[in-house]
Amino acid sequence: MSTVTAAVAVRRSRVRLLIVAMLFLVTTVNYADRATLSIAGTALAKELNLDPIAMGYIFSAFGWSYVAAQVPGGWLLDRFGSKWVYAFGILIWSLFTVMQGFVGFLSGGAAVVVLFLLRLLVGFAEAPSFPANARIVAAWFPGNERGTASAFFNSGQYFATVIFAPLMGWIAHDFGWRNVFYVMGSLGILVGLIWIRTIYGPKDHPGINEAEFDYIKDGGALVELDAPKDERETNNGPKWNYIGQLLSNRMMLGVYLGQFCINTLTYFFLTWFPVYLVKERGLSILQAGFVATLPALCGFIGGVLGGVISDAILRKTGSLTLARKTPIVGGMLLSMSIIACNYVDGQALVIGFMALAFFGKGIGALGWAVVSDTSPREAGGLSGGLFNTCGNLSSITTPIIIGYILAATGSFAGALVFVGANALVAAFAYLVIVGKIERVKLRTA
Repeated sequence: MSTVTAAVAVRRSRVRLLIVAMLFLVTTVNYADRATLSIAGTALAKELNLDPIAMGYIFSAFGWSYVAAQVPGGWLLDRFGSKWVYAFGILIWSLFTVMQGFVGFLSGGAAVVVLFLLRLLVGFAEAPSFPANARIVAAWFPGNERGTASAFFNSGQYFATVIFAPLMGWIAHDFGWRNVFYVMGSLGILVGLIWIRTIYGPKDHPGINEAEFDYIKDGGALVELDAPKDERETNNGPKWNYIGQLLSNRMMLGVYLGQFCINTLTYFFLTWFPVYLVKERGLSILQAGFVATLPALCGFIGGVLGGVISDAILRKTGSLTLARKTPIVGGMLLSMSIIACNYVDGQALVIGFMALAFFGKGIGALGWAVVSDTSPREAGGLSGGLFNTCGNLSSITTPIIIGYILAATGSFAGALVFVGANALVAAFAYLVIVGKIERVKLRTA
């Protein structure tokens, strides 16, 4: 019997690996486009005469619209499917990224207003991306592979810095900050066209064979999520009363709080970290672009490792709760090492503690695996949208709070304590509030 099983495994296609590779690619470009402003920010702020508070608000512009559009974006995903909602999002956010380069041809207040509005529009367009990632993973991967798949696509946020921070730093240094937006936006448009040609649901993909389809379906994959409309169980999208049911669920509230705190680390890295290296540690913008790659690389390694550890625990113990909580709590406690940067002077030690903090953050960044594990079958996009709404409120608060801390103290010391404290709260949320991790069952009547 084992020989027969092995033969079946050999014949099984591996289309789901192509799918998660595309999620990783799109997530990498997604985060690179979010980070364009942080790389271009020092030169841009100098040219437009912006103080730290003004930059904090401009950094936050993305977050306001990104958060506001999460629930509507999730509803669109459940109503129309992941492929085309995501495709339009990629193309639109990339176009608005290109347009940010033209802000340099404006002057004074007009430039600030237009830049703020363009960042708002990028946030709107990117809103469905992570709920779509979670839906696609839930549709394509069995439960015992979902943690690794989610961690892999999520690690694209770190890989974006590894690959693109040096590139964008070099472009800004040698060719001017405007070209950062032109190059990254054009790349996004190309990736959007590739997405359209490669992404399908499990029931529609021309490359999947019956052995792989049966394997993922029998393993708990929700293969019907992006079936053609006439094959879906739902006909008009999710009901809005599902929102109240999700928000009243203690497990989900703990997950939402944890993600808010975890994302505080993310948005420090995406917004103020290059500025910290330039202003506090005396690096040039070109040096900052290269130096930022080490913490990002450690975050990437931690991100992939967290998923592998989680799925290994699940296979060994059968406990989804233990498998997801162990890396999250341990990773968040390790992330508190970011505070140690306040007590060292050497650049090597600073980068070392930053690398350790983002390694821990990567290990603990399993929120999207938890979303794939817990989202109700009839409202996966809506559930992911709520999760991302709560989690990305920190995209608004983090840059603004740090901007005020800098304005009040003239130092990043308080900012690093603020970030480290959020890591502690995230660990508390998963330890105390979340409880048992299981799929939510909604009242549909």
